[in-house]
Amino acid sequence: MTIERIIRIMAGSFILLSLALGIDGSPLFVSKWFLAFTAFVGLNLLQSGFTGFCPPEKLLSKMGVKRGDNVSCGR
Repeated sequence: MTIERIIRIMAGSFILLSLALGIDGSPLFVSKWFLAFTAFVGLNLLQSGFTGFCPPEKLLSKMGVKRGDNVSCGR
């Protein structure tokens, strides 16, 4: 698995989990403050798109995970 794919899976998982924990009607509801985590992940994705800086990418790279050559959403 490549760095890009792992980061997409992580971001999607964090968003879905924080929504499940933060939306009032969810059976997993804990607190509406989990929606702040959803916003945090979204803002990090946005800044990463503009700046190219992504802390998980640096960490995964140091752990020896390979970069993908050409990753697209349709694959």
